[in-house]
Amino acid sequence: MGDILTPMSAPLPISVCLISGPDAGRIGLALESIRGWTAEIIVIVNDDVSDGTDKLAEQYGAKVFREPWKEHIAQKNSAAAKATQPWILGLDSDEEISPKLKDSITRFFLSAQAGRPDALRMHRCSLFLGRWIRHGDWYPDWQTRLWRAGRAKWGGIDPHDRLEVTGPIGTLAGDILHYSNPSISSYVSKINYFSDLYLKSRLKKGSRWSPAEAAFRAFWRFFRAYFIRLGFLDGFPGFYIAASTFYSTLVRHTRLLEHNLSRRPIPPKP
Repeated sequence: MGDILTPMSAPLPISVCLISGPDAGRIGLALESIRGWTAEIIVIVNDDVSDGTDKLAEQYGAKVFREPWKEHIAQKNSAAAKATQPWILGLDSDEEISPKLKDSITRFFLSAQAGRPDALRMHRCSLFLGRWIRHGDWYPDWQTRLWRAGRAKWGGIDPHDRLEVTGPIGTLAGDILHYSNPSISSYVSKINYFSDLYLKSRLKKGSRWSPAEAAFRAFWRFFRAYFIRLGFLDGFPGFYIAASTFYSTLVRHTRLLEHNLSRRPIPPKP
């Protein structure tokens, strides 16, 4: 299928690629937001998933593949490699394309072809404590998610993947809506997960622990999120996000100290 479309003639020439664990309770929003106007939906489900996520995706017309978990970056690249359309849209199972973003994408494909970029970025807006967060470290949260096939791939350091694009990047209006933290418990539970990954990356680089660095980075993250990036305009949720960012940053940077101490003998008893 070519890139040029006439209004309402056919679905847009986009392969939407998702990866998923046991997400039957939330992937429906993502699938519903792309159904009918994109030409292809590809979902890679972890091979140990048994909650019906694969069956739900098939009901939305998705091509479902089961694969062992290879970490975020490799899994997303595997999904993109299966795309058959000239454009690829990366979406997570806890995200949704807003009506405004859908309209912006549609208008992009119905516009003139000359000068078209190789990828497009858009805002991501997260729901937390009953409020759509519009400030602080969480917004605008630029995401490059729509790209010409063969012109980009997922890179970065797991689990913080990012799209590496070879050509120019344009901008779309509208938000990806993000439902990543349905409860405080789920939000807090991620601190240990991300600190484990951060420790592995620091050990791989041979980094040294510094108390000054740990303290500075934690205080800076709070100050930047709450004051410089206007997190206070999001009310108490904005304060909670900035304060928890302070704590999680401190945890991540102290894990290296903990690792170093675990290799030393226990000090004499007082």
